[in-house]
Amino acid sequence: MSVLKYREQIYAGVLGKIIGVYLGRPVEGWSYDKIRETFDEVKYYVHEKVGVPLIVADDDISGTFAFFRALEDNGYDRELPAKAFGDTWLNYIIENRTILWWGGLGRSTEHTAYLNLKNGMDAPESGAVRTNGTTLAEQIGAQIFIDAIAMACPDDPELAVSLVRKAASVSHDGIAVEAACHLAALEAMAFTEKDVNVLLDRAGAYVQNRVLKDMIGDVRDICGRESDWRKVRDYLDPKYGYEVFPGCCHMIPNHAMVIAAILLGGDDFQKSISIASSAAWDTDCNAGNVGAFNGIRLGLDGINAGADFRTPVADLMYVVTSDVGS
Repeated sequence: MSVLKYREQIYAGVLGKIIGVYLGRPVEGWSYDKIRETFDEVKYYVHEKVGVPLIVADDDISGTFAFFRALEDNGYDRELPAKAFGDTWLNYIIENRTILWWGGLGRSTEHTAYLNLKNGMDAPESGAVRTNGTTLAEQIGAQIFIDAIAMACPDDPELAVSLVRKAASVSHDGIAVEAACHLAALEAMAFTEKDVNVLLDRAGAYVQNRVLKDMIGDVRDICGRESDWRKVRDYLDPKYGYEVFPGCCHMIPNHAMVIAAILLGGDDFQKSISIASSAAWDTDCNAGNVGAFNGIRLGLDGINAGADFRTPVADLMYVVTSDVGS
């Protein structure tokens, strides 16, 4: 089917992504207790209260829409190799200035992968466990950049997963890539299927890693028994939190909260991104992924049903790349 059929849902997915990022970004890096003490729940934009702009260049947004250029630049080739996604990084990133968190070799997964690419290594070797080690390869970045690719594959989870697996392998490997593929399948299928549990059942077919599979099952189980998101987080933290999974920002805690926010938010767009923004861990990444998924699934009506998130955003985002003509 023509993507034109899904134009409004794609628009809502992009809008949901940027709204989620803008909601969660001001409290990124804050502890759970600090967010709770300061705001209780982040239900609306809090940027002015912490003295930061609402709309700024952000890796979650810039990476999502800059790296999508791999598809456009290569004629939307369904068999596009991982190397082409790596070449897109080299083409559009301005080193130490744009898109990525430039946290240093061995600390920032994406910075490390970029240096590997710059030094002549192709993807997927640039992001492989055997190249960078398990901890670095399994951080969250694989998940935060995939939404635009999934939106280019409406109701085609096989294609979404195939492309996202190669895109994510530029910088990540292992459980991080599998989680990105799981989310890509959910988003691709959300164009036509609206029941979250049906979507999770179907997306489970794309998860082979036992740790990830068990974690997703555990999140679904606790969310089926408990509707209070704080109690769910209290359950998840000692099992899947940052104290359990090493690195700056591991995939497992964040994927767990994305799934929990989707389940507990139900058909309430505002509630879902509020949970993701209020639960700490990687707030802007998680709220961005949840916002993209629910933007696709619930459409503009879903986004419009709660608070007015759209007027302050005014359809504006910054994607800063080396392409000065776009």
